[in-house]
Amino acid sequence: MSTKKSIEAIIAPPPPHMVGDGFRVHNFFPNHPLIDKKRMSPFFLMDYNSKVEFSPRDEPRGVGVHPHRGFETVTIAYHGKVAHHDSAGNSGIISEGDVQWMTAASGLLHKEYHEKEFSRQGGLFQMVQLWVNLPAKYKMTPPKYQEITHAMMGIYILPGKEGVVEVIAGEYNKIKGPASTFTPLNVYNVRLKKGANVPLNFPGSYNTGLLVVEGSIFVNDQQVPSDHFVLFKNEGEDIDITASEDGVLLVLSGEPIHEPIAQYGPFLMNTREELEQAIADVNAGKFGVLED
Repeated sequence: MSTKKSIEAIIAPPPPHMVGDGFRVHNFFPNHPLIDKKRMSPFFLMDYNSKVEFSPRDEPRGVGVHPHRGFETVTIAYHGKVAHHDSAGNSGIISEGDVQWMTAASGLLHKEYHEKEFSRQGGLFQMVQLWVNLPAKYKMTPPKYQEITHAMMGIYILPGKEGVVEVIAGEYNKIKGPASTFTPLNVYNVRLKKGANVPLNFPGSYNTGLLVVEGSIFVNDQQVPSDHFVLFKNEGEDIDITASEDGVLLVLSGEPIHEPIAQYGPFLMNTREELEQAIADVNAGKFGVLED
């Protein structure tokens, strides 16, 4: 018999800061006092660019060339368009409803910035970026890139067409997501009409949280406003969600990686020695070449 997964905390958006000149983000973890580097494992970081209006500009805003090793970046677009290039030869543009899943693994250089036409026109911008940790045995695998359009996602239509669960990774009610992952995890966008109810179920041991991207919801009968993050206790399995107005949620749940974490800037490894090696490899040009 399954039991309710209790709420540990409802977290308001921390003060925003800029990443480059193109991303105004609230970092919900790992810099929040309640969510340290392992609390949401395998999810290491979540930056939330809440809704912001960018003025038109000829030169696209963004983040210049920088390295990564030891993890994956997952960028989820709600409003606006982002372009990506990396030293493994991958490039792409994601727009509203799409996801960019980049496996840095053994290391690459990349840059991300507002897509040119979006930049010229300006407009509403809203995104989430996750860092997904990799187990030690996969940290030095070759980089790869998954561009996941909205049309590729697994879609579960709720009874009465009161909403949909868009499965990006993992599974919901036997509907599977297209993302290839290294450890068991679930990433969904849930879009609900006012009054709609959606049940969620995850193993008690999984680290689980959700972000209210749009609207307001009740989670296990507790009201959660827009732009807030709900952290669940590691007990029980069932979560009950009801939309008090039209809304969008990002749901995260995954099996924790029980390994040491060593992090320095854009490197996420297991030991200090591995961090030092990553820095040496970047300086030696082993991450490839990418023009700014």
